[in-house]
Amino acid sequence: MARMNREATARRLLERPPPPVPPGLHAEAVRRGARILRRRTLVRRATWLLMLAAAVAFTVWALTVRPWVEPPSETTPPLTGW
Repeated sequence: MARMNREATARRLLERPPPPVPPGLHAEAVRRGARILRRRTLVRRATWLLMLAAAVAFTVWALTVRPWVEPPSETTPPLTGW
């Protein structure tokens, strides 16, 4: 019985005309959406720029420091047998 009541209520809601939309709602939604898209684009570009700068900084550091090269020996082996 409850299912029939729910179906009847849903049908009544669907058959009545939709409530009026406030004036200017569409323009406000478009304005906010455009602002959100601009913000996302700016954040995405800033993130890519930051990642590029980090990659360049790492490359410059690696080329100047060369961490893969073994450092020169600080001490010399003892000279024996001369």
